Amino acid sequence: MKLILDFLPIVLFFISFKWAGTHPDQARQWLEPLLQPLSGVAIQPTQVPILLATVVAIVVTAVLIVIQRVSGKKIETMQWVGLAVIVVFGGATLVLQNETFIKWKPTVLYLAMAVGFAVATLFKKNPIELMMKGQVEMPPAAWTRLLWAWILFFLLMAAANLLVAYNFSTDIWVDFKLFGALGATLVFVIGQGIYMSRHMKPQNGAH
Repeated sequence: MKLILDFLPIVLFFISFKWAGTHPDQARQWLEPLLQPLSGVAIQPTQVPILLATVVAIVVTAVLIVIQRVSGKKIETMQWVGLAVIVVFGGATLVLQNETFIKWKPTVLYLAMAVGFAVATLFKKNPIELMMKGQVEMPPAAWTRLLWAWILFFLLMAAANLLVAYNFSTDIWVDFKLFGALGATLVFVIGQGIYMSRHMKPQNGAH
């Protein structure tokens, strides 16, 4: 469920981008009251899809955190980082009507997660192990390998995002943002599950 919620802003970003591409006039009418006071210039027709998608992503990300907060669930540090990144980079895209900023957002977030995990190792902490504490038991070396696998995954995804952003159209980048990122993450998570099943310690009382 958490993975689904994490990708909900991306899914709605994709849907709103595609919808605005086929309904530019209606999307522009929705955007003008919000964005013209911010940028002070008329909305460029070619920017309508990415601008609407960016507004949707910012709103959905914020709403999910508010709902989580109201329901009494703990909000993880990376969720706050994700909100800050989408507000800053998405906000820059909206104000300047420049899609470059929102295209950098996934890379910045991936790098932030990679750096956060790497810094944790300096303090003898393993965020992956802490998140699964009490649910899975593995040898310390296995947890360490898994942590560095996540760091490498984040770095590869950060590079892949920029590769697509700078070498292909915005439309293709939006497709990659959903299908490429989601697909790669699901494959990696499945691989993680297989790896963990091979290294798990027997549960206490198991025969």
